[in-house]
Amino acid sequence: MPIARRRGPGIGSVSGGRTGEDGVPDVDVFWTFARYNQWMNEKTYAVCAGIDDGERRRDRGAFFKSIHGTLNHLLFGDRAWMGRLTGRPYPNAPMGVDLYDDFQELRTARAAMDQDILDWTAGLTEAWLCEPLTWTSGVDGLTRTRPRWLLASHLFNHQTHHRGQLTTLLCQMGYGVGPTDLPWMEGL
Repeated sequence: MPIARRRGPGIGSVSGGRTGEDGVPDVDVFWTFARYNQWMNEKTYAVCAGIDDGERRRDRGAFFKSIHGTLNHLLFGDRAWMGRLTGRPYPNAPMGVDLYDDFQELRTARAAMDQDILDWTAGLTEAWLCEPLTWTSGVDGLTRTRPRWLLASHLFNHQTHHRGQLTTLLCQMGYGVGPTDLPWMEGL
């Protein structure tokens, strides 16, 4: 089923999805990344739901040890960055601590976060993206200021990084999530 574009020609046209003269990505790029994020999370969680809980929790040597730990970290990262970008407080825990012990509760929270990200990207403007954002990192305690477009880009880059780890773990276990490349997403 085709996905209705939020506005403008988007990434699928010659003119859409480019950066402006100031280097700021077109707002439709972020909406497309949000759709991709949701699509991949739905596929990944569907595969993970068919795996025994003990196997999802087994330490497999990943950054966050297990599939379950990595799924939790993805949600942790999205909550941290969305909290900074929107000013909305999201419940979170220290990095490396599972937000949800129960897989179904984690899956429900993931779906809600994906919808929040989609809703947020629907309201982005180039002017907002160009503004700076100052935050203090929970990782190193340093305060930084960067343009919002860069931090929004990082939100999606972080997701792709850790989801790549998940798909590797799943493949090592004999599970596949299907195509993971953006051009294969339905509705583009």
